[in-house]
Amino acid sequence: MSEIIPLFPLHTVLFPGGPLRLRIFEARYVDMVGRCMRENSPFGVALIVEGREVGPAKTVTIGTTARIVDFDRLSNGLLGIVARGERRFRIESVEVQPDGLNVAEVTMLAPEAPTPVPLELQNLAELMRQIFPQVTTLYEDVLPRVDDASWLSARLAELLPFNLATRQRCLEIDDPVERLQYLNTLIGGAAQARS
Repeated sequence: MSEIIPLFPLHTVLFPGGPLRLRIFEARYVDMVGRCMRENSPFGVALIVEGREVGPAKTVTIGTTARIVDFDRLSNGLLGIVARGERRFRIESVEVQPDGLNVAEVTMLAPEAPTPVPLELQNLAELMRQIFPQVTTLYEDVLPRVDDASWLSARLAELLPFNLATRQRCLEIDDPVERLQYLNTLIGGAAQARS
């Protein structure tokens, strides 16, 4: 079943459970943020493949909903928000409103069930145990779940220095163990290139 959500095209890839910090200055997004906060409703984030954040922009078809968890008026007068990724979705169609806001008809993808990390990929869990203490400010109130392939693969994809196309490829992989295998190949290839 499809839903209609406001869409925020960005030069970033958001994963379920991932943090998103934005400075809002365009009227259309200030209005969208206000509505989302009043209604406690999410907005969609999708990676731009053509165009700019100030629009118009063409995006990928798989994105993630974000829910605002905190906001602040910044010293420069802009609105700062902190949002958290929730669910992946597929964009079916996009309509641009008169104020320039993109509104998308989306199909929500099934949430990933917690999945054990296979023995042969435990090196990635160990890598996250080393990384996570250094990035806790990004994940306030989030308990690490390094034994869950879904959580682990999402955090590695957003924290390691991959390009946006690689991150988007990770977001589009439906199986968390397959996503970990893909990340393991990338990390192994990078390690071999350095040696």
